[in-house]
Amino acid sequence: MLPVVAVHGGAGHIPKERAELSTIGVKEAARTGYAILQKGGSAMDAVVEAVALMENNPRFNAGRGSVLNVKGEVEMDAMVMDGRTLDSGAVSAVRRIANPVHLARLVMEKTKHLCLTAEGASKFARSMGVPEVPEESLITDYAKMRWKKNLNPDANPVECQMGKMGTVGAVAVDKDGNIACATSTGGMLNKMEGRVGDTPCVGCGGYADNNIGAVSPTGHGEAIMKVTLSRLILFHMEQGMCYKISKTPEEASDLALTYMKERVDGLGGVVVVDSKGNYAARFSSKQMSWAAAQQGELHYGLYRGEHFVEPVQENMQ
Repeated sequence: MLPVVAVHGGAGHIPKERAELSTIGVKEAARTGYAILQKGGSAMDAVVEAVALMENNPRFNAGRGSVLNVKGEVEMDAMVMDGRTLDSGAVSAVRRIANPVHLARLVMEKTKHLCLTAEGASKFARSMGVPEVPEESLITDYAKMRWKKNLNPDANPVECQMGKMGTVGAVAVDKDGNIACATSTGGMLNKMEGRVGDTPCVGCGGYADNNIGAVSPTGHGEAIMKVTLSRLILFHMEQGMCYKISKTPEEASDLALTYMKERVDGLGGVVVVDSKGNYAARFSSKQMSWAAAQQGELHYGLYRGEHFVEPVQENMQ
């Protein structure tokens, strides 16, 4: 069953003209992460590089392609977590960084803190030699169009946000049984300046524990934070192990997503792995682009109940 990597590219309703490109993007990210694992790379290496690839893809709401805040600017959040040590690193409201997930990993590995924000994160990036990029290089015409459309006082950014450009994330278990997660986002469409969502918050925007598994979510950040979605899913899995009542990643995900919908009317999705290498991609929204690689096969889908399989080596150079 090992190694395994699973990625997502955002939950919600993805316009037809962007759906195919979103699926291609998550498949490429899963292949990238799996290739690292197959060569003996760590789960952390795999999730970070899978997410970085999606940050570089303008079809997703992370890195290049991030949505814009109310002022028409890019502010991004990202986090990573190591299931072996429970170490974590995150950044919030960062600007002019091409790959916030790389910066989040540096926070974990080079500081005593779990999260750095805004200008403090920028100063740390400069001290680590992380280059700044022009903000214009992170803004797409599509993001500009949606920003202008949602300046209307009657617009509903939460409803419009869902899935049209998606938060990205990955979970993995490597050959040694170590587990990791990573999540990255541009945040909520037309958000207030300085707004921070679930992504950089441990237990909300991700969680990884070698003893249980790992989660990376997507959806309405405020709802995810209210129910600490990632840790809630692992709680269900952990309870199943403790009381010998099996809770698979799929069952635990469905329980938590149902609770989030019923308790706070929040929609979202997750990719999950357990310590044995079982994975799940579950969502309460209409769609979520996802892909997973395991035992030489690439699994992927977009709609609920959709599950395609092809050789993981297909189209790889």
